[in-house]
Amino acid sequence: MTVLYTSTASGSLGGTAGSAGLVQKAWDLLFEKELRAATLLSNLADRHPTNQTNPGSVVVLQNYVDLDVVTGNLTETVDPDSVSLATPTSTTITLVERGSSTQVTRALDLFSLKGLDPDIANVIAQNAIDSIEYQAMEALRVGTNVIYSGATATSTATVTAAATITSADIREAVAIMEDNKAMYREGDYFWGAINPRVAHDLRIESGALGWMIPNAYGADQNRIWNGSLGVYEGVRWVKSPRAYSALDGGSSARNYRTFIAGRQAFASAFAVEPGIVLGPVVDRLKRFRPIGWYAVGGYAIYRQDCLYRIESGSSIAAA
Repeated sequence: MTVLYTSTASGSLGGTAGSAGLVQKAWDLLFEKELRAATLLSNLADRHPTNQTNPGSVVVLQNYVDLDVVTGNLTETVDPDSVSLATPTSTTITLVERGSSTQVTRALDLFSLKGLDPDIANVIAQNAIDSIEYQAMEALRVGTNVIYSGATATSTATVTAAATITSADIREAVAIMEDNKAMYREGDYFWGAINPRVAHDLRIESGALGWMIPNAYGADQNRIWNGSLGVYEGVRWVKSPRAYSALDGGSSARNYRTFIAGRQAFASAFAVEPGIVLGPVVDRLKRFRPIGWYAVGGYAIYRQDCLYRIESGSSIAAA
């Protein structure tokens, strides 16, 4: 006897997934986002214009220059010569427009299997963060104070993958900044940003003066288990893939930049802070809805004496 089943098979009520029938593909309505890095430079720029004379495309920040130290004694009956204050030094920040937008069609909004607005706004906002962070890094990475890791590296173009960072590089940068009278950013510590691949090399550095010895034999080994640099050599470290790198080392090796900064190392000025912009619907049938982000601002190094850059390769360098 033949028994015909009403089932999930093709030709029965189940049909074929994606076509007619009761059994269909199921879609998860939670759309995840790309992997993202936390912001790195938004809090580093701690010098801003506070009393501008007028709006402008260029903002100038100025510093008084201290008088030379008096090394001689006054003569009781002689009126000393007066001295003139020097011309203030200045830092120029050029404001530029940046932004991006997309247009959502009416048809997509009508036919989409879920609401679009929150997700599109999230993606646009993340693009604003990434773009402004990149703009800040463009300004930060051209500081004049730089240490090249490795025994033979003397310039960006000579840094090889084998020229890995050392604790001595950090100690040198911190010592020079302290001698320059750089101000700490948090308590008695400078701020440091380091790529995770470079942090790996620092943590495996051998020798009694490396990162591992005090963390392995100190009172608390939690930083080893957590994989955290923590505070080391006078710097409170942040690991971030946003720390700049490029294929501009020796033989096109990837060259990683590690930054150490004190207070007022970095400045910013914004005429329009980064924000989401909902554009007007102006097409004849009102089918295209613009959404984007917009900012007008810029960054500049404010005190070179409060900033150092260490350029190095990595033993696990990426292409």
